[in-house]
Amino acid sequence: MADDSRSTTRSTFGSYAAIGDSFTEGVGDLGPGGIYVGWADRLAVLLAEPAPDSFRYANLAVRGRLLDQIVAEQIPRAKELAPDLVTFCAGGNDIIRPGSDPDDVAERFERALADLTGAVGTVMVPTGFDTRGVPVLRHLRGKIATFTAHVRSIADRYDCPVLDLWSLKSVQDRRAWDGDRLHLSPEGHTRVALRAAQVLGLTVPADPDPDQPWPPLPPRGALEVRRDDVQWAREYLVPWIGRRLRGESSGDHTVAKRPDLLPLVRR
Repeated sequence: MADDSRSTTRSTFGSYAAIGDSFTEGVGDLGPGGIYVGWADRLAVLLAEPAPDSFRYANLAVRGRLLDQIVAEQIPRAKELAPDLVTFCAGGNDIIRPGSDPDDVAERFERALADLTGAVGTVMVPTGFDTRGVPVLRHLRGKIATFTAHVRSIADRYDCPVLDLWSLKSVQDRRAWDGDRLHLSPEGHTRVALRAAQVLGLTVPADPDPDQPWPPLPPRGALEVRRDDVQWAREYLVPWIGRRLRGESSGDHTVAKRPDLLPLVRR
């Protein structure tokens, strides 16, 4: 799959709204006060560099949200805010559900994107990750690849820049993922933010490479791997199964962390 993530010319955005699920909320990248940071917040910091006093940012994403929930809850708010830039990442939670059809999800995704692009400025669309090295998601790689191909084609039809995460090899390393094996680690979120900045043509201080190789890791024995798997199942898998059986979502009773376009608080 070709990587066109460096082809967009530089633009200046005075406002940015992020919509999506746990990936865009920033789960796995815990910041001060127990608030998740994540790639979208990190991208907002880079976007604010040219005019930090006037830049405005909203993050409407909520963990656990399915595509139709994002369409119903977040897209109307994003249209109301009418920012210069929106990142629209949705459908991942639909794809990982048993029996889901990536073609059907893509059709609904396209209807939502068509609605969104007619009301706001630039809409950047992230693709799915290549999950060949992610134990929990490896068996879904074919479905994710199909949906990713749809997303790229849809984005092309609506002239949307594509944040190509499938080709970002650095996030295929296990250190790019949180202990739950479903969400990115702080370093993983940082690398996605840097790739997003490249897509938008931003000049990043010191110009770090989001695909810079990780330092080598010492080999792990089978016993260590087995111990990690048991701990992960106890801490993450069993509670996840329990929520599914009860019809609960990790995002129940959770609201967007930045529902309004506000000045970016710089730490």
